[in-house]
Amino acid sequence: MEFSGFGDKFAGDSGITQLMHDLNDGLTNPNAIMLGGGNPAQIPAMVDYFNQLLAEMAATGELTAAITNYDGPQGKDLFISALATLLKQHYGWDISSKNITLTNGSQSAFFNLFNLLAGKCQDGSHKKILLPLSPEYIGYASAGLDDDMFISYQPTISLLNDGLFKYHIDFSQLVIDDSIGAICASRPTNPTGNVLTDDEIKQLDTLAQQHNIPLIIDNAYGIPFPDIIFADVTPFWNRNTILCMSLSKLGLPGIRCGIVIANEEIITALTNINGIINLAPGSLGPAIADKLIARNDLLRLSHDIIRPFYYRKAQYAVSRLQHYITDPRFRIHKPEGAIFLWLWCDALPITTKELYRRLKARGVLIVPGEYFFIGLDKPWRHSQQCLRMNYVQSDELMDQGIKIIAEEITHAYAEG
Repeated sequence: MEFSGFGDKFAGDSGITQLMHDLNDGLTNPNAIMLGGGNPAQIPAMVDYFNQLLAEMAATGELTAAITNYDGPQGKDLFISALATLLKQHYGWDISSKNITLTNGSQSAFFNLFNLLAGKCQDGSHKKILLPLSPEYIGYASAGLDDDMFISYQPTISLLNDGLFKYHIDFSQLVIDDSIGAICASRPTNPTGNVLTDDEIKQLDTLAQQHNIPLIIDNAYGIPFPDIIFADVTPFWNRNTILCMSLSKLGLPGIRCGIVIANEEIITALTNINGIINLAPGSLGPAIADKLIARNDLLRLSHDIIRPFYYRKAQYAVSRLQHYITDPRFRIHKPEGAIFLWLWCDALPITTKELYRRLKARGVLIVPGEYFFIGLDKPWRHSQQCLRMNYVQSDELMDQGIKIIAEEITHAYAEG
């Protein structure tokens, strides 16, 4: 069958679809050790909370009401209003319900945003999204309707004690001209767990405002919820910022609810796109989140349950990796947030795509780093030396998987 240009681009394989296929395959294979996908952990306290809340909503009829009615294309009014009030009271942001729209997951939000702000323009120009630090989120890579939608730059790398390292934006290399439609960065960063410092965010904001383009911050793991962030940083938003959030990492990925906070022009545009593509965003997630806000539980659960759970898991995973892999060429990005560790095998004689295949054959699923280096203008050997590993599985499964990863990395180094 002959597809359109759209069909040729989006019906083919991509890094994000491979990741989701692996995630689904792993769920049907009881022996797979799932250290690749981005599914959040089943935190017992959160599972119990949601079970009780949904039972109460079912008993009162609120659950049925949420799933038997459309919301408007902006999303559930009660939740949007409650969230705007929460953010205004908590952070002093100049925000109202006119500054928030909901989407069917943050992935669809970024698809709409990127194609709203970049690609072919009516004046014949071609705009790009600037990713100031590579590597970045795998899900961005194929989100442009047009080709050549992204440009990114290599970071500087600080080598830290205890076999850790950290990326920083190399501001001396950034070029922002009329071809840039927006700046976008995730904070904490998926895949690396890196958290841009307050100073880096302020510099990006200054550059964005100087060039009259928006700054998009992917806050899917950040503050105030789900608060999977271990660095001491300040939440950031102003009317030139597009802040994207999600309910997924609260432990609700299946409800597909993304949140976009921006100026009224952007919100109106995204709301209109919602109406055309989706009619309306899903209702169940906002209904649940509205109850969380009403009970003063949204921030409490994020800070007291979710954050400590992932912090402990990150520290455990780092300790096991360092126990099994003692080669000094192996380093771990400093875990500052999100639900992943970023592993750097310097001078690895094989690519991490090959390492991925070897690990998959042994029942361990990780994600090769090559997929995350989006928009670089020249090859970088470092991009073939890195792996993304999640740490949401049980300690026992993580230990088993990390031991196998260590064995394969050791074998690969021996081949060199």
